[in-house]
Formats: sequence, structure tokens, C-alpha cells
Amino acid sequence: MENIKLFESQKIRSSWDNEQEKWFFSIVDIIQVLTDSPRPRKYWSALKTKLKKEGSELSHNLGQLKMMADDGKMRQTDVADTEQLFRLIQSIPSPKAEPFKQWLAKIGYERIEESQDPEKAIDRAMENYLNLGYSTAWINQRLKSIEVRKELTDEWENRGVKKGHEFASLTDIITQAWSGNTVKQRI
Repeated sequence: MENIKLFESQKIRSSWDNEQEKWFFSIVDIIQVLTDSPRPRKYWSALKTKLKKEGSELSHNLGQLKMMADDGKMRQTDVADTEQLFRLIQSIPSPKAEPFKQWLAKIGYERIEESQDPEKAIDRAMENYLNLGYSTAWINQRLKSIEVRKELTDEWENRGVKKGHEFASLTDIITQAWSGNTVKQRI
């Protein structure tokens, strides 16, 4: 599940991993926020090299996830979980480091709240969409489409369809039926 988190009104791509039960954040987005660098990818590349020379294993332990890029396409990007981000932040001289750590702690707390009261997740999603400039009508339609998708996938599960590849295949068939294109062709 990919999300956009806002730190001081700047977008940070993030993804919740249900199996590991933790958030992963786009490192270049974090670097952009902390450094205001016009070239965060280059900054990250130089920082990775520096960390390797210092013997840090941080960059070896990071993962990559496909996230929506500025051009609207899904692209692999380096990601870090909260613990890794705290270690990374220590390597970046920035007056925003402490507020950013507090922001990360707040996200963790919100996730705990949402697991205890799922309605808070819906309220927070609506607030985030509004902050991103979406209309209330669009948000309501988006939430309805999520509900319909959930009902559909529940029915697939009841009929023995396995998550993963089989869900993707059925989604592809449905998408092609209404749009004439597969999911990959639409992206």
C-alpha cells in the first residue's frame, strides 16, 4: 500500500508492509526534505559512497520498492524503514533532522492508533487527500472504489483465488475489458 506522507507540506512517498508491519520511506524524498538539494539522487549517491568508505553497512541493508515517480510511472527507488532512517538522518547535517525524527515518531504512533481504531485511518486518509488538493467528491469516489475493490477481492478469496499472481491476472482481465488495455499498458 503506497501512501504520500507530508512533512512541512513536502511529499514523501511511503509504503506500508503488512507482513513486516512497518513503513518504508523513499530515501531520495527524505534527502530532498532534509537538504533542500536540487539533485537529491546525486546527493544520495555521494552519501552512499561516503557511508561505504566509513564501513557503514546501512546502504547494504536497504531495500528497493516500486513507487510512483514524478512522471507518473512506477519506478524502483531505495527505501528505508524507520530504524534505518534514524541512522541515515544522523549522516545528514540538517537543522530539520530533529523535527523530522519527531514526525517519524508521530507516524508510528498514528499507525498504532489506526490499528486499534480503523476509522482513524479513514479520517486521516481524507485529511491527507484534502491536503494534497483533491476535492471532497473525488475523495468520496476514491473511498467507494476502495470499498468495491475490497468486496471484489473478498469474493475472489471466497472462491479460492489466491492473492498475488492470480489477483493480478483477474485485475488485468477486468482492466482490459473496460479500457482495452492491460494494467501495464495503462501505466
